[in-house]
Formats: sequence, structure tokens, C-alpha cells
Amino acid sequence: MLSHKVPLEDLGDSRRVRPTYASRGLATQIPRYEMPAESIGPREAYQVIHDELALDGNPALNLATFVTTWMDQEADQLMGETANKNAIDWDEYPQTVELQDRCVNMLARLYNSHDTHESVGCATVGSSEAIHLAGLAMKWRWRKQREAAGQPGDRPNIVMGANVQVCWEKFARYFDVEPRYVPLTNERFIIGVDEAMAMVDENTIGVVGILGSTYTGEYEPIEQLNEALDALCQKSDWDIPIHVDAASGGFVAPFLQPSLKWDFRLSRVRSINVSGHKYGLVYPGVGWVLWRDKSDLPSELIFQVDYLGGSHSNFGLNFSRGAAQIVAQYYNFIRLGFSGYKEVMSTLSEISKWLADRIDEIGPFDVLARGDDLPVVCFRLAENQPYSVFDFSEHLRERGWIIPAYKMAPDAQDVAVLRVVVREGLSYDLAEQLVDDLRAGVNHLQSQDAPSNASPVPTSRRSSRHSASRGGSGQHSPGEKKVRPVC
Repeated sequence: MLSHKVPLEDLGDSRRVRPTYASRGLATQIPRYEMPAESIGPREAYQVIHDELALDGNPALNLATFVTTWMDQEADQLMGETANKNAIDWDEYPQTVELQDRCVNMLARLYNSHDTHESVGCATVGSSEAIHLAGLAMKWRWRKQREAAGQPGDRPNIVMGANVQVCWEKFARYFDVEPRYVPLTNERFIIGVDEAMAMVDENTIGVVGILGSTYTGEYEPIEQLNEALDALCQKSDWDIPIHVDAASGGFVAPFLQPSLKWDFRLSRVRSINVSGHKYGLVYPGVGWVLWRDKSDLPSELIFQVDYLGGSHSNFGLNFSRGAAQIVAQYYNFIRLGFSGYKEVMSTLSEISKWLADRIDEIGPFDVLARGDDLPVVCFRLAENQPYSVFDFSEHLRERGWIIPAYKMAPDAQDVAVLRVVVREGLSYDLAEQLVDDLRAGVNHLQSQDAPSNASPVPTSRRSSRHSASRGGSGQHSPGEKKVRPVC
């Protein structure tokens, strides 16, 4: 976000932070927007900041974010030990570079890069930078093709669903590419294949397929996009690639849906981005971008940097960055392995599907996404409710739950939903508490405007958690299972 300079004369008493520990070494008021003239002790500085940050939401109850909020203690330790390393200093920290190389190799093979492919890739600051790099590669590759054919290369466009994350809008605006958005419908919340192909032309630098929509967690039909684009290019003699935005799904699909074709097994998929700080299980911010073959990354975009002690290839929007997240990603890869990631993702998937079934039972909700792709549950209110999803989200915040309410992208913006992202840290027990709070929220909001003869939803079923079923559903309470905290 952008920060703005504040007029000090308008602040009045708010100009300074006034700690409450006057008798314990914090009697001095601290300027909010000016650098203090004098120093204070490290413990005092810590306490001031620690107290202010207590106003933030609880990360464990933040079901809005896809970003990792928990790691092993050993990972925390490694990150602390490497926080002072600059990942760009290749000669100074060669083993950190080696760990990045290993991660790229592991990801390329996870995404089915064939032995004949000379795949390349790099770490980024999240998927936003990865997407910008992939977009630039597509644009430059398209322009070179146009120039070689004696055609103008000044009107590039990119085709994607209206449900793309905002970083795609940023890429198009910042790098002067026309965005062509496939509109959604009230029944389809991801890209439509036929609708996308109708927007493709000779100026299209690429088509974007999302492996896990931010709105609903659904996978887009990337194999079908590949087939349709293949057929179109054969008729027109175009060569248009697919970029897969696997920011979330890139660490889910390989473990839960290994037969799903979305990666380098498809001929048109030339680049993939993935967020290590989402289901890659690393704290923010780290992302990865990979190209199927080195020919998919134009050499003109790569800089040879030789003033750090040696000559190294660099492609990135950032230069200096911390090494800790790269180290943490490698830690997860060797700590968990394929079986460990599969176990984590399977557990998250089970919880999301259990949660979707319980939300069905509560009553006034229509579940749109049930965790069948990403472990995400997306639901809206049934018609004719006396309150909105925004009221419901605000009410849940009183209990500490952060569950976003929002409208879908065009042309489905009249559909408003709530979304729960199931991550490590949301155990079955916490999920059961969430269900109880959802049920209590329905009762509370219905009581505000409901007629006197309205039937309340039972506020708690904890007294019957060891019964054979819940609400006649035939589904067992998580309390009847062995408690399995996912972290």
C-alpha cells in the first residue's frame, strides 16, 4: 500500500505515542511521524512496537489469507540465522545460491519438466514478481516473433479470466499490454475456454490459466485451454503460449491430483509461477517462476552482473532481498518430502470438505466451492435473508475470525460470498469451533430482523459431539476422531 506524509500540525494529541509504562522506563513520549531526537533502550523500543501490534488480527484465526502463518521451530531458527544474508550476493553466499538451484530443480521435476527440457527458473519476492517476469518473457518473445515476420510489435494483448489476481492487472498496466478479460457469469466463476479463444488474435502474447482462483479456489480447465489453443494455432500459424498462475495450486495439485494435466506435460504451457509462501508452507515472501525451456526466456531480459565478485546471470524486478525464505523453502522440501506435503495437503483437504458439509447443515448458505480443488470453502447466503455476507463477516470478527466477504469479478459481481482458506493451524477442533460460531452468527443476525416465529438454528452441538451423527447427516463429529492438529 502507499503511505502518505501526514501534516503534523493537524495531529494534536495524536502526534506522539504515549506508553503506559511510565514507572518502568517508558515515561518519554515518542513521536509518531518524526524520528525521535533521542535514543531509547532496545527493550523499551520492543515493548512500544509489541503493544501496538497487539491490535492486529490473530494470524491463526485469519482465514482470509492464503499466506503461511506457521512453520516448524527449526525453520524459524534457520530463518533467524540467515536474516542477515542478501540472496543477491552470489559470491559471498554461494551455498545459498546452491539451495536456490536445488529448489528450482525440484520444482521443475515436480511440474513434469521432461529430461529433454532445459528448464530454467528463479526465486522471486512472491508470485507478483514471478508473474511480472513471466509476462515480460511472453511479451518479448511475441515481439521477437513479430519482428522476424516483418510485422508490427506494438499492440500486445494478454487473455485471462476476470477472476485473475490484481498483480495481472498491474502487469498489463505497468508494461503496456492490453488486458482482455473473459467475463464470469453467475454460474461460472472461472475462465470459459470458448470465450477465451474468441479473444485471441495475432497480437496475443499468451493466455493465462489459474490453478486455484483467489475467489473460489477452483482450478481452471488448463488442459482444455491447451487443446483449444493448439487447434486455433494450427489453423492460424500462431505460436501462443499458456502461462499457468499456480500461486496456490502449484503446491496442492501435484500431491492431491497427480493425474491432472496442467503443467509442462501440456505443449502450450511454457511458464509457471508458484508461491512458496502459500501452500509451499513458507512465511512471506517467496515465490518461484519456471520456464519449460531456456528458449522461452529471451536472453535480452537477462543481465550479467559482475560487480559482486564474479559474473552472474540475473533476471528480476528486485535486486537485494533476504535469503531466509529461500533457505526455509529448501528446509520444507527436505523436511517434508513428497509424502509429507501430500499428508499436509490431504489433511487440509479433509478439513475443508468437512467444513463445507457442516456449513450446508447450518441452513441459510449455498456452498459454491467445497475444497475439491484448493482447500478453500466459498459460500453465499441463500436468497431473502435479512442480512448480508458483509454483516456476517463483521459479526464473526467480534469472535476473532477473519473471514472475508466480497463480490465476484465481472460479470458475476451481483454474487457476494464468504471464503474460508484452510491452512496449517486450522485443526479439526478449531474448525468445529468455527462451525459453532457460524451457527451462532446466523441466530444473532436473524434475531435482529426475523419475525417472532422464526425457528432458531441450534447454537451448539458440543453436548452431542460423541453421538453417532450430527444433525442426521450421517457425518461424524471431528470430536469422534483422533484430534489431528495440522501444524
